Amino acid sequence: MKYDIIIIGGGLGGLVCGCILSRAGKRLLVLEKGKHTGGCIQSYRRGGMEFDTGFHYVGGLEEGQLLRRVFDYLGLMKLPWKRMDEVVDRVMIGKRTFALAQGYDRFAQMLADEFPAKRDALYQYADLLKRTEEMQLNALNPHSSDMDFHTWMLETNAYRYLQEKFDDSLLVDVLSGASLKMELRKDTLPLFTFAHGYCGYVGSSWRIAGSGSLIAEALAEQIRSQGGEVICNAEVDELLEKEGQLTGVRCKDGRIYEGIQFICATHPAEMCRMLKQGGLLKNVYRHRICRQENTNGMFTVSLCLKPHALPYANWNYYVYRHPDIWTYPSDGEIDRVLVASHVPDDGGEYVRQIDLLAPMDWSLCRPWIFTQVGKRGPEYEAMKLRMADACMTLAESCIPGLRRAVVQCYTSTPLTYRDYVHTPDGSAYGMRKDFNSPFGGMLPVRTPIPDLFLTGQSLMVHGVQGVTMTALFTCAEIIGRDWIWKQVIQK
Repeated sequence: MKYDIIIIGGGLGGLVCGCILSRAGKRLLVLEKGKHTGGCIQSYRRGGMEFDTGFHYVGGLEEGQLLRRVFDYLGLMKLPWKRMDEVVDRVMIGKRTFALAQGYDRFAQMLADEFPAKRDALYQYADLLKRTEEMQLNALNPHSSDMDFHTWMLETNAYRYLQEKFDDSLLVDVLSGASLKMELRKDTLPLFTFAHGYCGYVGSSWRIAGSGSLIAEALAEQIRSQGGEVICNAEVDELLEKEGQLTGVRCKDGRIYEGIQFICATHPAEMCRMLKQGGLLKNVYRHRICRQENTNGMFTVSLCLKPHALPYANWNYYVYRHPDIWTYPSDGEIDRVLVASHVPDDGGEYVRQIDLLAPMDWSLCRPWIFTQVGKRGPEYEAMKLRMADACMTLAESCIPGLRRAVVQCYTSTPLTYRDYVHTPDGSAYGMRKDFNSPFGGMLPVRTPIPDLFLTGQSLMVHGVQGVTMTALFTCAEIIGRDWIWKQVIQK
């Protein structure tokens, strides 16, 4: 059977594309390399508990917000979402704690109470975040052609903008404090990436009672119910070409699937690997992708806690040992950590699981890049123990007695992400964006090869909202922006 569309990769981007396109009547197939769908939103079980890989909270699910409209269409608002507290993020820098609220006006108001001399600038910044979210809508509107704001944000350095806007280093740190969900780089990060990665959370912030796998499972089930197929343990080894066009894919085990159009929902470098040298893909495009750097990875500490030991916190802590948070330690020191609680399974007031996340550079993993999971040796295990201890020391500044409450501790590094989620260099956010490059270093969803498209976090913006929005743009190239606008956004 020849499929209308074959989607390579069953992460969030591939599944959203599959759900939309199957509903549009396309006969499609999703091929996932791993044992489970979900990619960075899949979960894993340890000690009888389910832990998330890269999904901890999401922004943009308030009525009227863009992601809410898309999740309504996808049937995902039926999942057990829990709105977080008004003060959703507590940023600790040294010995001071600052509150970041959800709701654009409340966000500006609470910060203005701490920085009264910057009140006007803070309200202007909150308005910029709100406009950024609205811009995502306008970009999908087939009747909108105003892209000036969009272009300005791509060509503006995020750090320089914040410094010039506020002229207050501490306030810049505070405004950037909830940005452990992206890579802060003074010299390259576009304002587009910074604001898009943050605006939805300021609008509203949510956790799910369960794990991110609930999202993946719901999307995969919808694809199947609409006549599509989702196959796991199906690693695509080659995109097949014949007489100047793509005809199908060959999996590592020899299975061949024929198709008309193809979406690569993996890292773009993986797409290049699947296309033979000297074939349809020109070397200039291949070299551009292979030269582009990847963002850093994350070190994660997943903690199982004693029953009734610690109260559940319906907010996040972002803890920084030092100010100037846009500068990372050169020696790999753990100087910052995100502390995120899981919604209690029993709906009670005590937390049983907490995740600690800290940036980790790929260079720290180099001694073990040729090893496999569970076979990396005692020095690797010792490194993880040291890093986990440093994370818990920072976390105890906001949760005293955390260590005494821990029953079991599980750790992962960028190597773990590479081997389980299949991201090059264990990158947490895909390819690095650069305001100095055309379009901020972002790749278009349409490739130079007819009927081959891209989607995923390496293209536009990472995170649940960014990947979902990119999937809409990918689908729009196939079925038209009019269809997406009328059926998904306006319906």
